[in-house]
Amino acid sequence: ADIYGPSAPILLKPEKNVTTNADQTISPAEACGVRYMSMGFLAQNDAPLIWRGPMAHKAVQQCMFDTKWGQLDYLLVDLPPGTGDVHLTIAQTVRVSGAVIVSTPQDLGLTISKKTLRMFEKTDVPILGMIENMSYFICDHCDEKHHLFGDVSVESDAAEMGMPFLGRIGINSDLVRQTKTGIPICESEPDSGISRDFHSIASKIAKRISVMYHQPAAA
Repeated sequence: ADIYGPSAPILLKPEKNVTTNADQTISPAEACGVRYMSMGFLAQNDAPLIWRGPMAHKAVQQCMFDTKWGQLDYLLVDLPPGTGDVHLTIAQTVRVSGAVIVSTPQDLGLTISKKTLRMFEKTDVPILGMIENMSYFICDHCDEKHHLFGDVSVESDAAEMGMPFLGRIGINSDLVRQTKTGIPICESEPDSGISRDFHSIASKIAKRISVMYHQPAAA
């Protein structure tokens, strides 16, 4: 649902492409066992989507309700930063199991993320937890961990707000290189440190949903 800056078609190289069916529904793309849909499949690569609220609302509904998802363990929705029409559309039209708030460890990023968090609270969407993105950078030459944004911590802010902290994702040169291939690093390098970080966060989210809704977490 990141309508204005869709990246899924670039980050995931589809093994099965999006198709439009005779009944005007959409069969999603598929890669590495994951079905996914993006407005990036419906627009030209370099064409900006200059849409007002009603058009964005319709686009989100099309991606969610007109797509033949089939049987799913989880349906994840990637949202743009901040609070806006897309967020409200999701909160008001779908029974959302929970929201994950992702923020960089800096005051500006946290300010925006807190507004998003409060908006979801006001619309009765449970908060599953917070993630610190771009948490650190490990130098390729000295292997030292550098905190580029200073000493601001998403974990500390999560604790102050009584929110679970789900983990950290660092700036990783291997991850950047891997995005150019269209194959997730968790698939190509499952034993790497960054892959273990992603798996840990995903496991915590699944367990949170399981506890909240009293169901066994999917592997």
